[in-house]
Amino acid sequence: MKGHIRERSPGHWAIVLDVGEIDPKTGKKKRKWHSFTGTKREAQKECSRLVTVLDQGLYVEPTKQTVAEFLDEWLGFIKPSVAPKTHERYAEICRKGLAPLIGNVVLSKLKTDRIDAAFTTALTAPRVDHRTKKDGDKRELLPPLAPRTVHHYRRVLVKALGQAVTWERLSRNPALATTPPKVERQKMLAYDVSQTATLLETLRPTRMFIPILLAVTCGLRRGEILALRWRHLELGDNRRQMSIEESAEQTSDGVRYKEPKSGRARTVALSASTVAELRAHRARQAEEQLRLGLRPDGDSFVVAQVDGQPLQPRSLTHEWVRVLGKTSLPRIRFHDLRHTHATQMLSAGVHPKIASERLGHSNIGITLDLYSHVMPGMQADAAEQVDVALQAAISSERKGK
Repeated sequence: MKGHIRERSPGHWAIVLDVGEIDPKTGKKKRKWHSFTGTKREAQKECSRLVTVLDQGLYVEPTKQTVAEFLDEWLGFIKPSVAPKTHERYAEICRKGLAPLIGNVVLSKLKTDRIDAAFTTALTAPRVDHRTKKDGDKRELLPPLAPRTVHHYRRVLVKALGQAVTWERLSRNPALATTPPKVERQKMLAYDVSQTATLLETLRPTRMFIPILLAVTCGLRRGEILALRWRHLELGDNRRQMSIEESAEQTSDGVRYKEPKSGRARTVALSASTVAELRAHRARQAEEQLRLGLRPDGDSFVVAQVDGQPLQPRSLTHEWVRVLGKTSLPRIRFHDLRHTHATQMLSAGVHPKIASERLGHSNIGITLDLYSHVMPGMQADAAEQVDVALQAAISSERKGK
């Protein structure tokens, strides 16, 4: 494979690559032309690089498609194969996050250093809040993006540019070699047993009582609570359990019901007190709906509006923030009630494997990783228990002599 350069004007060069094939239409050798701006020496180095790439079979035809245009194309391509909520999140990251940073760069010219520079800017430079406008044309400034947000940007970009390599738009994925931002693990918040009791008793008169109860005594996720139907529950004296088969997910098109996060259904055992509360709730709910001329059945939602219609996930979150604000308890997310159940289980000595199954984690490693902060105390207790048994055996052995 050969190549040479031609000067078009001072500092502007044409790199001509001889492909080696004969064009059947003209009878001449096929050539590939590239434009280059720089010194003669730099143009020669770029020519040598392109010749090497051609020889290795890694050559990619240059295109004027920008990163923003490619990301839009990629979003359309993946839409049928991902969950609606996932696609919404990818679209938000691509159009509102990545496009302003690197969207105007020509895809074929996107390099690792350009991506790293964009992420550094996102992590250090204040952002303009386009939703506000004060004092003429001045707009308020927002803080730089959090490392976790930039981490999500990078993850999506790696995925998108991987498809560009598959489509032979790029010879390699420049996002793979970028330096990921250091993300500090967020401190997990949870209530202790006393705070949990205060929460339940304080909010017992509200419609949030049952969702809170299911979170702190069963470890259910918000979507799982809102997808729960009465046919999923067994509230007998000898068989107390519920089946988690669906999860509610809110998208721009409304609420959809899908399989749980782990991808499979699970069974969660219920305590006697939780069963008693659910029985009382079912009676109150039936009476409430019968007054409206409705007859609840097995398909009725356990947590519902007055008229039996399902609640939206966002509505539950908003109501949680509202009712919690009326208490003196620390402010935590609704999802942290699930963490509350998990930490209390592990602190009480429940085996992590059982806790993992109850929480619906796909494997025990997730449980151990998420709740490692509970483990030191458990290890200390285990060490003491083993030592007590060992010392008792040693004492017995000495008495035998």
